[in-house]
Amino acid sequence: MKKTKIISLLIGIVCLMLLLTSCDSNTTKPDPQVDIGDIIKFGAYNWRVLDIQDGQALMVSENILEMREYHTSFTTTNWANCSLRAYLNNEFYNSNVFSNEDRSRIVQVSNVNLDNQWFGTPGGINTQDRIFLLSIAEVVQYFGDSGQLANRPPSAYVINDQYNSNRIATIYYSPTWWWLRSPGRNTGGASLVHDDGNIDLSSIDVDNNDVGIRPALWINL
Repeated sequence: MKKTKIISLLIGIVCLMLLLTSCDSNTTKPDPQVDIGDIIKFGAYNWRVLDIQDGQALMVSENILEMREYHTSFTTTNWANCSLRAYLNNEFYNSNVFSNEDRSRIVQVSNVNLDNQWFGTPGGINTQDRIFLLSIAEVVQYFGDSGQLANRPPSAYVINDQYNSNRIATIYYSPTWWWLRSPGRNTGGASLVHDDGNIDLSSIDVDNNDVGIRPALWINL
């Protein structure tokens, strides 16, 4: 009888362990073997690894996740003050996109918000972000630099180069514009990447909701 109780207890412990493992199956496990350029599953989405430093990886969503305005109204704004930053660092960050363990791996970073490199529009103060958008400089750095950012072609408003295809992103399999956090040529607009992959440093109005978002984040590996 005693032996039967012990066996039953062991079976119960095993079942409990299996149940706990199943409940946590949506949590992304740390993977130290990640390389730059890899596409990995983190939370509910696939992410492209752009950089790895000191055991941490910078990632951007592989696809455009949703269509959303940079700011809820047409007004003077920048990354520090826009409604999109508030959304990403609150509602999006705390949603079921990430498990609690996923959130514990997301690193809060200090983002430098440069002035627009061609038009001089102020980029605003530096920000502390868990979820953010890439800047003009970061897109050039990680997707390909033809030198046009530092040396603007005459009368150009966009960077149109051999790296366009690297920057194309889709939503529902359709190429679509996606926001950058950098300002455009005026404080009522923000820069973006077009559906053909060129980088528009000029701008589009911040309340335009026909532009998608590709969130970026740093995680501990």
